[in-house]
Amino acid sequence: MTELNFKVDETKCIHCGLCVKDCIAKVIEFNENNIPNAKNSHRCIGCQHCLSICPVGAISIFDKNPDDSEKIYAQNPDMILNLIKSRRSNRQYKCENVDSQTIGKLKDMLKWIPTGCNYHKLHFSFIDNIDVMNEFRNYVNEKLINALTKTPIKAVGEKFSVYKNALINGEDVIFRGAPHMLVVSNSVKAPCAKEDAVIALSYFEMYAQSLGLGTCWCGFGQMCLMLFPELCEYLEIPDGYQSGYVMLFGPKAVNYSRTTQPKEVLLTSVSKKSFTPISIIDKVKRYFWNFIR
Repeated sequence: MTELNFKVDETKCIHCGLCVKDCIAKVIEFNENNIPNAKNSHRCIGCQHCLSICPVGAISIFDKNPDDSEKIYAQNPDMILNLIKSRRSNRQYKCENVDSQTIGKLKDMLKWIPTGCNYHKLHFSFIDNIDVMNEFRNYVNEKLINALTKTPIKAVGEKFSVYKNALINGEDVIFRGAPHMLVVSNSVKAPCAKEDAVIALSYFEMYAQSLGLGTCWCGFGQMCLMLFPELCEYLEIPDGYQSGYVMLFGPKAVNYSRTTQPKEVLLTSVSKKSFTPISIIDKVKRYFWNFIR
C-alpha cells in the first residue's frame, strides 16, 4: 500500500463525520479535537471514499488534492436506460483504426473500474492497431485450421467443429473482422479474479458504445487464449495472471435503428416470511447448483 498521507484541512472541516462513517476499513476516527484522524493505516484498502464523500473538500489522502477531482453531477436515467436497451453485439466492422483520441478516452476510463476488495491488479492488453490485429487474427485462424484438419485436438474439434468449413473458406468467424481487441487479465491471487474481468469489460462496453463504437464479447477468442498459450505471451499478459475474457471493438459497419423487445426475465419480489428447515436432498441439490461452476 502506498503511504497514506491522510490530511485534513482543519479550516474547512465541518466535523460532519461522513468520512468516519463511510470508511469500510474503520481506519478513520475523530481525535480529541473532533478532527478526522487515520489510525491502523495498514488496513486501508485505498478506495478514497473519504476524499470523495467530504462535502467541503477538506480531506486529502495519498497526496490527492480534492480540488483535482471532478464534481459529481446528476445523470439522465432515461438516456442511460436507452444505452442499455440499445446495446448490441456488433459483428460487422469497418476495416479501419479507431482514432487515437477515442482510444485514449477508453484507456483512461479503465482507472475507475471497480474490483473486488478494491484489489485493482487488472491487466489490459489492447490491440489498438489494425495491422497488429490482422497478424493476431491470421495466426489464430491458421492454428485453428491446422488443429481441425491436420492434427485434430479433441478440445478444439468439439468447440470449433461447427465453424470448421467457414474457417477453411477464409471466414473470420472468431474475430468477426474487428479491427481491435481488448483482453482483461487478473492476478491469480485476486479475491474476485473472474468477476473483476467481466465487470471491467461491462464498463468498457457501455462507454465504448456511448462513443459510437461497436463491441462484441468474444468467447471463442477467450477459448483460443486457453488452448494456445503463446497467445498470452504475444499479448504480454504478465506471469501469474490469467486471462478473464476478450472483447472485440471498432467502428461499426452497421447501425441499429431501434431497441429489441426481449422476453420478460425471471423475477421474484421476496416477501417477509419465516425460515424453515429444508431436507437433506434439497440441501444437496442447492449445494450442487451453487458450486457446479
